[in-house]
Amino acid sequence: MTENKRTQTTDLSRKTIGEIVAEDYRTATVFEKHGIDFCCGGQVTLAAACLAKGVASDALLKEMEAVKSAPIERSQNYGGWELPFLADYIVNTHHAYINENTGQIAAYADKIAGVHGARHPEVIEISAIFRKIAADMTDHLREEEEVLFPAIKRMEMARKSGGTPEAGDITVIRAALKKLQKEHEEIGDAVHAIRRLAKDYALPADVCTTFALTYRKLREFEDDLHRHVHLENNILFPKAARP
Repeated sequence: MTENKRTQTTDLSRKTIGEIVAEDYRTATVFEKHGIDFCCGGQVTLAAACLAKGVASDALLKEMEAVKSAPIERSQNYGGWELPFLADYIVNTHHAYINENTGQIAAYADKIAGVHGARHPEVIEISAIFRKIAADMTDHLREEEEVLFPAIKRMEMARKSGGTPEAGDITVIRAALKKLQKEHEEIGDAVHAIRRLAKDYALPADVCTTFALTYRKLREFEDDLHRHVHLENNILFPKAARP
């Protein structure tokens, strides 16, 4: 390994997982493959994450280089988007997904808890956890859409016109970011608890089609949440917090 290459590798290992994925979303597939959290737990360094998961950092870096060799799609260049556009994208894509799917997933989870709970008590706990996630997300999304995102848009409009953002908007943004990031951690922990209870969504041999559908929808929800929280924790929130 050349000295320049070794330096680049060392610098990358010191970056957080969130920073790496924010710079190039294609690397998310590598972290997902190895079970490394890049959204709610994205504040750890690459080196620390590899150590925690028992993954060889050199091997992981090679995998990252491989996925980065393909041209990046403009639709994934989230870090280059202006904040108002990114906020609208989050609402129209991820908030819409949550609003359209959480009720149905909760109903499925309740159903399999009633039918299979005696033989598989974990689904009773999964149902309760998901019900709480759905309830918590309602207020969480409302605060983003009605408080944080409008304040961010006003701040960016003021800056773009050469003015100074309102002090009230800056105060609102700082308070909302602190609160919402904490809620992201709580929701992320709850989703991870569901995955653990579901044993990585492995299907028992004696279950019905609805059981399989519920696990598929829970996995889909988790995948969407990872992308959603990544866009906020690693891109939107840090940019909005800059002076």
